[in-house]
Amino acid sequence: MKVGTVETLPEVKEISKKRRGGSLGGGSNRGNGGGRDPGGGGNGPDPGDKNSYDPNAFVPDKSRVLTGVLLVIVMMTFGGLASAYIVIATNGAAEWHPFLLPIQVWISTVILLASSGTYHVAWKKLDVMDRESAKRWFIATTVLGAAFISSQLLAWFELRSQGLYMSGNPYAGFFYILTGVHAVHVLGGITALSSVLLQVWYPTRNENKILKRRTIAQVVGWYWHFMDGVWIVLFMLLGFWK
Repeated sequence: MKVGTVETLPEVKEISKKRRGGSLGGGSNRGNGGGRDPGGGGNGPDPGDKNSYDPNAFVPDKSRVLTGVLLVIVMMTFGGLASAYIVIATNGAAEWHPFLLPIQVWISTVILLASSGTYHVAWKKLDVMDRESAKRWFIATTVLGAAFISSQLLAWFELRSQGLYMSGNPYAGFFYILTGVHAVHVLGGITALSSVLLQVWYPTRNENKILKRRTIAQVVGWYWHFMDGVWIVLFMLLGFWK
């Protein structure tokens, strides 16, 4: 991915200047004559050179590692719940009484898929340094996330109005548990989105801050898209595996 020039001012100019100076070796006077690193590493930025900057470099820092661990834990949690659902659904228990999914669940699905799309656009805008556009798309994602939670609440109210509670019907119990646990995780994602918004709200020329906001946006994107995928699995189970 290339760094564009949509946000043309200090931020992009400063990074471009430092990239040319750091990665090409032309701005460094170290070594024998300044052309190359004495170690022979002239094909990329020197990890020890503070002026070298590669916005596309993958650095396994703490946030990425912790997010990876978190996603594994989330996957195991929902995997266990989904496995229990499948086992009970296939046992043919007399108490198992499936019902049609409320329309709010279908609406929730559309909203969450749309939020995944807006987050992707926001990331692309941030990738080309169009901070203002990225900020607007991140806000849109946050609003859609809140709309998803609201739609889930309406779905639960609808079921309660029909006399469908967790007790007495294992299918209804699993519906509340699966959608409730997922909603809690989405709320966590909305909280993480607020940190992304704080990072992109104001412009900066500090390359460390720019790299930090890109990293945070990346790992939050992993989490957000992962929760979208989890919801699709839950939707398929609850709607078509009865």
